[in-house]
Amino acid sequence: MNKPKTLQQAIVFFVNPDNALAYMVKLRWPRGVECPTCGRKDVVFLTVQRKWQCKSVHAKRQFTAKVGTIFEDSPISLDKWLTAMWMLTNCKNGISSYEIGRTIGVTQKSAWFMMHRIRLGMQTTAFRQLGGKGKEIEVDETFIGGKAINMHAEKHTRRIGSTRSKDKTAVLGILERGGEVRASVIPNRKRSSLHPAVVEHVKEDTPVYTDALMSYDNLRARYEHSVIDHAYGYVRGRVHTNGLENFWSLLKRSIKGTYVSVEPFHLQRYVTEQVFRYNNRKQLNGDSGRFEHVASNILGKRITYAELTGKVGTTDCLPN
Repeated sequence: MNKPKTLQQAIVFFVNPDNALAYMVKLRWPRGVECPTCGRKDVVFLTVQRKWQCKSVHAKRQFTAKVGTIFEDSPISLDKWLTAMWMLTNCKNGISSYEIGRTIGVTQKSAWFMMHRIRLGMQTTAFRQLGGKGKEIEVDETFIGGKAINMHAEKHTRRIGSTRSKDKTAVLGILERGGEVRASVIPNRKRSSLHPAVVEHVKEDTPVYTDALMSYDNLRARYEHSVIDHAYGYVRGRVHTNGLENFWSLLKRSIKGTYVSVEPFHLQRYVTEQVFRYNNRKQLNGDSGRFEHVASNILGKRITYAELTGKVGTTDCLPN
């Protein structure tokens, strides 16, 4: 099976239902198809329905390749799902649900739901602390959302150390120079919110660089903490947060330019999307590698529309 390397090749490849099914089978059951309920392997393929049937009699004895993935219970065909996944994974500034809907031929509402399910595949489950010997860490926070007319409020709150800017949501970023970035929505910019996040993600005694926000003062007890006061400059030798400023510009460009308006309730998913693309911008063998990485991470993850819209409690655990 020749793997597609470009979006055009992916569309041509996955439009063949046999190719799309074979790809999902290899992804879902690398050691052979088995019943997701009882684990039996001598299942029967029902050619007309393009699903399998377990020989044991039990509930849900018939199943498709979508079972146990973010695609489960979706009537949308695999070729559309996989094309949408390729586009969202590899578009540097993101891609709107309107664009996805027009491209694959579904409604904007369906495309919006699909994209949030695909973002589940962009979440990483592996965790390691950043920093350590020979590493340097940048820590910074920013505000997302709000109207342009309120931009002066952000500048004012950053100067006085307030916890929030009007109509904006705070996001904390932690960057290992030459390595990964971590970013998460935080309730405020108080010490009680910032300090535990840094301790969780950064190894002790690592050089940590921040701006002059007072909430970072207590980091000196655990780290080699240096401060750059942006009122006087943005670089002092090795001390700066320009790496995170670059990430913030990419994040805000995607949100303001592509998604236009993001509700705080959903913001973490959009942050996770940009974190994935940033961390894998030079890894994973280009577009096809990033696509395969997300595709391999869709198993065992699912979110319903009711959970996504906040009508019921969600089990969508987002990384810090």
